[in-house]
Amino acid sequence: MLRISSISYSVAGRPLLEEASATIPEGHKVGIVGRNGTGKTTLFRLIRGELTLDGGEITLPARARIGGVAQEVPGNEVSLIDTVLASDTERAALMAEAETATDSTRIADIQTRLADIDAWSAEGRAASILKGLGFNDTEQQMPCSAFSGGWRMRVALAGVLFAQPDVLLLDEPTNYLDLEGALWLESYLASYPHTVLVISHDRGLLNRAVGHILHLEDKKLTLYTGGYDTFAKTRAAKIAVAEAEASKQEARRAHLQSFVDRFKAKASKAKQAQSRVKALEKMTPITRPQEAAMRRFSFPQPEELSPPILKTEGVSVGYDGKAVLRNLDLRIDQDDRIALLGRNGEGKSTLSKLLSGRLEAMDGDIVKSSKLRIGFFAQHQVEELHLDETPIDHVRRERPNEAPAQLRARLAGFGVGAEQAETLVGKLSGGQKARLSLLLATLDAPHMLILDEPTNHLDIESREALVEALTDYTGAVILVSHDMHLLSLVADRLWLVKDGRVAPYEGDLESYRQLLLQGNKPAEKEKKEAAKPKPKRPSRDQVLALRSEARKCEDRVKKLEEMADKLSKKLSDPALYEDGKAGELEVWNKKYAEVRDAMNKAETLWISALEKLEAAEA
Repeated sequence: MLRISSISYSVAGRPLLEEASATIPEGHKVGIVGRNGTGKTTLFRLIRGELTLDGGEITLPARARIGGVAQEVPGNEVSLIDTVLASDTERAALMAEAETATDSTRIADIQTRLADIDAWSAEGRAASILKGLGFNDTEQQMPCSAFSGGWRMRVALAGVLFAQPDVLLLDEPTNYLDLEGALWLESYLASYPHTVLVISHDRGLLNRAVGHILHLEDKKLTLYTGGYDTFAKTRAAKIAVAEAEASKQEARRAHLQSFVDRFKAKASKAKQAQSRVKALEKMTPITRPQEAAMRRFSFPQPEELSPPILKTEGVSVGYDGKAVLRNLDLRIDQDDRIALLGRNGEGKSTLSKLLSGRLEAMDGDIVKSSKLRIGFFAQHQVEELHLDETPIDHVRRERPNEAPAQLRARLAGFGVGAEQAETLVGKLSGGQKARLSLLLATLDAPHMLILDEPTNHLDIESREALVEALTDYTGAVILVSHDMHLLSLVADRLWLVKDGRVAPYEGDLESYRQLLLQGNKPAEKEKKEAAKPKPKRPSRDQVLALRSEARKCEDRVKKLEEMADKLSKKLSDPALYEDGKAGELEVWNKKYAEVRDAMNKAETLWISALEKLEAAEA
């Protein structure tokens, strides 16, 4: 059991934790959430004993092993599989000692202990973990130096999972994973045999891999039962109750204060006024919960282009004359929302580079609208920002003729406030850097926005703001992300990148998740479903026609709403109700009734058009 008892801790005189307590039973899987800067990572360092508490204590069972991901695996010549095997220091030490031990009693003890910790199946377990995190058999035998920093972070994660500490501490473990790796990790953590504490902004992981949420807010810790969605509902209910209580108290306080102010000078009422002063002094203020501000994104809206905005015919693309993707026949319209699915190495990034113009086609034709503007965001762009410059310097480079006030307004539209605008990028948080990169990617109001893992380093509130911005955005979106929540809310089309091809994925995200967790082996039910003749899907032209009809219906409703508003204002004019204007009033009332009737019919047609479109795209 992990027991956190009345702990306090401050940084440079600023309290992060004050009399905070929580008890986490052995074997619990707990997600730690809270606004950025509240001290979640600091809490991990306190649990590991890297920092000294100002007060209180943290207790663990005797000899409990605490494990977390190292900053990065060194780029040495040791193979990935051997690096992971070495993470279990007890096994590694026993295996080394078994090679040199000569005392028969000690040899027996070593062999007994190796059997107890299942040392002989270790290599298979390590290989399975590495495979789940995206390394194939050949790559597992390669040296760590052959991989980039992000991939070595996966090796570090594999190492701590293999070591199986009694208390596993993970800080944003999905930041360096793709969708397949993130889904594998969810499944692995759900069945992990010991206690897990994970800091994450990934709602999918927080809903499926943990059974409790530890919320850090106002320097206190509160443990909730259930996943993130349950926590959000419970907390919303608590906030509503606290708001109601605070409002009642404010009304009561105002009533008492009004009496005091009115009668404190009157001798006949002085005693009653004094009693109310005492009542006011005894009232403990109810603090209103501090909701995380929704830091919105403001994507500039492009003008509408004729469809399609981009089309490929028989295109192949790759590197050094070797094709990664072949025979691509793809079409993208401005209202498309497409998620790219596929295991690592299949070509999702290659396709993104092709569509963005960063990679030339080896053969075939690419037809683009002559006015097409494309925005591109990838995680490496965040890392390539100029650390010795400020955000306003970055935007000024792209818009040298704009006034400082306009540049600051652009930054504010992406949640980079006045203070951060003049701060060196090297001192900004990961989330603030990501916001700056997103601003730079969308500065020209692109007709198509390609986003490769845009949610890394964004907190939950920022991810929700990104969903809203993408929903309102009137350009096409091509999305690669390990965040299932984001994909489910934004994407309405799925493309599977596999075996050198790109094709529509006929299932939904949940069926894709199940497919990955089953190792691409269809369940019996899916096999039976596959054997059934499938209904013929509508053609692309039919879907486009339905989308066009839905847009026309929506425009018709908007125009009728505008007419109804104008007529309503006309009917609210007092002059229309003067004597002698009964005839005119009757005419306007009739027109208003006709517009309302037309609007009801138009809304019915719109709903019908949307239902047909949804059925066609399902």
